[in-house]
Amino acid sequence: MMKTKAWEGVIEAPLKGRSFKPRKSGLTMVIDKGLGLNQTQDLISTAGDYIDLVKLTFGTSAFYDSELLKQKIYLLHQAGIKVMPGGTFLEVAIWQNRFQAYLDRAQELGFTAIEVSDGTLDIPPLLRQEVIAECLKRGLMVISEVGKKDPAEAPPLSFLIEQAREDLASGAFKVIIEAREAGRGVGIYDQEGRTKMEELEEIIEAIGDPDFLIWEAPLKNQQQDLILRLGCNVNLGNIPPEEVLALEALRQGLRGDTLKRAVR
Repeated sequence: MMKTKAWEGVIEAPLKGRSFKPRKSGLTMVIDKGLGLNQTQDLISTAGDYIDLVKLTFGTSAFYDSELLKQKIYLLHQAGIKVMPGGTFLEVAIWQNRFQAYLDRAQELGFTAIEVSDGTLDIPPLLRQEVIAECLKRGLMVISEVGKKDPAEAPPLSFLIEQAREDLASGAFKVIIEAREAGRGVGIYDQEGRTKMEELEEIIEAIGDPDFLIWEAPLKNQQQDLILRLGCNVNLGNIPPEEVLALEALRQGLRGDTLKRAVR
């Protein structure tokens, strides 16, 4: 049963064209550092219509009781939200030669998506392709991530672009552009969190279709830059749970920064 929004029929979104769930573009990926069941249910009740993917970031899912985690994943799935463990956790599994067991447990717990990354530990290209292939063979959605978490180890932009292309060719659904949870000094952001527009444009031009990419954008100015450049249906990630509705207001022109664009 469709629920009526509080201002429906009175106020229209100034920025038109926002996609509805189930979405393939305009995804919002929430970063979850440890919400409990009640917090998760509150998040779903308040903002579930605007969340497409939840990442239980880094290795945080290791610390849940298994039944609690299953319940949490079930709640999110019932709301049409996919859930995946953080890519760093997969890196640990590969390092410990526990990759197959990792996927077994992930599916047992109810995960239907896996993040494939090498943000901390290097994974050879051929092994990365094999990891993606095994996930797909098991019916898991693959969302890969390119970029390093340590700015001192950041590879050339050309390398990130090539890795993104290879991941997409291997069957990844989307590729995340790394920015960490802080959004400063990593990826397409400088030390102050400002968007490096030239690098953004270079990635867009090289990939061709920006719908294949999820831009980690934890800061409001980053979200604004990406929405103004790529439209309300740009895929955005690492959104804190409490910022989902604020982001949706930006997407739909119900916040001053994007409202200006709508009325010009």
